Amino acid sequence: MRKIDNEQGTDNGTSDRKRFSFRINLFFFSSFIIFTVIIVRLAILQFVDGPQLKQQEASNVTKNVPLTPIRGTIYDSTGQNRLAYSTPVQSLYITLSKNYSDSVENSRKPDKKLLPELENMTQKLANRFAQYGNKDEPKMTAEQIMDAMDRNYQRFSGFTPRLIKTNLNKDEVAYFMQHKSEFPGLDVVEETVRHYDPDTVAVQTVGYIKSYKSARETLDKYKNIQKSMSAENDPGLIYMDNESVGFDGLEFQYQEQLRGKNGYKTVPIDPRNMPEGVDSVTPPQKGNNIYSTINKEIQVKTEEAIADQLRWLHSHAVSGKTHPYAKTGFAVAMEVDTGNVVAMASMPDYDANYWQTGNISSDNYKKIQNVYLNGTIRSFGSGQSGQHPESVVLLGSTIKPLSVLIGLEENLFSTSSYYQDTGAAYFGRNNSSRVRNSSGHVYGGLDPASAIRHSSNAFMVDMVGKRLYNKYINNAKEDQGVNVWDRYMKEFGLGVSTGVDLPTEYPGLREYGPKSKESALSKLAYASFGQQGKYTTLQLAQYTTVLATKGKRMEPHLVSQIKDTNGNVVQTIKPKVLNEVKFPDAYWNEVIRGMATDVSAFNGFPYDFARKTGTSQQSVGGKLKDNGVFIAFAPRQNPKLAVAVVIPEGGFGAFSAGPVARKIFDAYDEVYGLDGVPKKKVETATDSNAIKQP
Repeated sequence: MRKIDNEQGTDNGTSDRKRFSFRINLFFFSSFIIFTVIIVRLAILQFVDGPQLKQQEASNVTKNVPLTPIRGTIYDSTGQNRLAYSTPVQSLYITLSKNYSDSVENSRKPDKKLLPELENMTQKLANRFAQYGNKDEPKMTAEQIMDAMDRNYQRFSGFTPRLIKTNLNKDEVAYFMQHKSEFPGLDVVEETVRHYDPDTVAVQTVGYIKSYKSARETLDKYKNIQKSMSAENDPGLIYMDNESVGFDGLEFQYQEQLRGKNGYKTVPIDPRNMPEGVDSVTPPQKGNNIYSTINKEIQVKTEEAIADQLRWLHSHAVSGKTHPYAKTGFAVAMEVDTGNVVAMASMPDYDANYWQTGNISSDNYKKIQNVYLNGTIRSFGSGQSGQHPESVVLLGSTIKPLSVLIGLEENLFSTSSYYQDTGAAYFGRNNSSRVRNSSGHVYGGLDPASAIRHSSNAFMVDMVGKRLYNKYINNAKEDQGVNVWDRYMKEFGLGVSTGVDLPTEYPGLREYGPKSKESALSKLAYASFGQQGKYTTLQLAQYTTVLATKGKRMEPHLVSQIKDTNGNVVQTIKPKVLNEVKFPDAYWNEVIRGMATDVSAFNGFPYDFARKTGTSQQSVGGKLKDNGVFIAFAPRQNPKLAVAVVIPEGGFGAFSAGPVARKIFDAYDEVYGLDGVPKKKVETATDSNAIKQP
């Protein structure tokens, strides 16, 4: 019996091992089947279902299509006159919902049967434009419309709306709104067009616009925007190729404030990159409004004064000759205490509405190519390069108040010093170089103030230029005196940026710089009476405010406030002192006392005022040219306004630039009052009735 039990135990053990082995084999077989199914399924997903799933995924992609932003307004100082503004227009856009291209990338197959369909649409549009469009405007042809549609995607992506025509009249709008179903993808969209004051008010200062696509090819600002847009999370900040952006002047300087935000349509895109409908529309936001410091009335009178003076110089002889080549004029009027620029004129000017659409025709560009830049802050020619002075000229005698200040501060002489003017000064080896007074005048005994008043070149060379050189002469550094001179120039705003809120300001040309081959003595001698530095009209105006305030270099600005569309103040620009020059009052008083040159244009002027005339003589094209320069501030005590005027090739500053300055002061007195009391009579209702009575 025991033997039988052992045999049964052995049989049971063998049976258990077989069952265990079966289960193991079943497990591995099942795992193999499962992994095989998974691998096959993955292969099917990748190679069979993949393209279809990819299309389904693509069909869920959306694109934000920008809508043109509404640009803010630029007002003059009164807030009543619009120097630049936008008005709504109705534009016709079309979005291609089918592929009409001749050749298509990425294996997309064009349907050649669709092209006649598009051709029929363009012809139908051309017929309707001819039927309902304005009779006096050129009619769009079917070929022009086909080009605007860009069916081969050379300019636009498939989902991007194409602009067909802007500024639709009411009949065109009514027709296309009623027959929209006949033109698949057609939309009538309200946009804006930019306008500029037809009185051409400070056009170079206000600036102009260009298309974003054109601007980013030229200006770093827009190149950088292009680079950063891909990372921009806010679709309202995405720029459009056909969007108008500021390219110069205040339009450029305050681009971000004026632009606002574009609207956008959220569009679902199919695998062909074509639209499948519109999910939502976010309307554009209007930009902020800019309030300029330019006063239209003063600005217009300044421009008229320059134009009148140029005509006068062409026909009236001064010192025995007329000045037919005086073709340009520049003026800046800047408030002494605030830095507000109330007038900035670069003449001749032009109609900035040439840039209205963001582009300009070649014919119009030829008309304005020599006048569209702002000559008060930049240097450019009048179109005959090398034959006539540019807009930035030598200062001439207007530098002499600063020369005397430097002489006093450097202890080269005192306020009570006297100089015997013999009509000329000599310097250099064996006195080989000579500088004469204008017309060879001999002034005799002069104190510093008298030297300014009589505009003695000899005084400046002997008492400032030569003495400054001798004070700092050092064999190791001969130009030390020149460096001292340069430091003073910059402290008064000459040769450095004025800080004005305008782009691409020219810093001036310091001809006494290290590249000059002249000796240090020669540099200082000629610099002392204004023949070694060319500076802008705005720099001259800022320099004049330093004299008027006895040392404060005010930052000039052209915008006083920025407001949103609801009239809320976004930003207020406050007066800013860039630096302060501290000299004893006796020095300032001596110099300002000397700013009393006789200027006949100011006969009868009701205020005591400080002024300095200048006639900068420079060689251009091998000929000497006399440029008229004039600076002044009024009143002499408690000054309110500083003015600088430059008339290239205008001759003596007293006769060419002085009369323009007088009219600017008169205009300011009328509007604001040089004594704080406006002189312009405001007509009341009673006055109006009295005038009408017989």
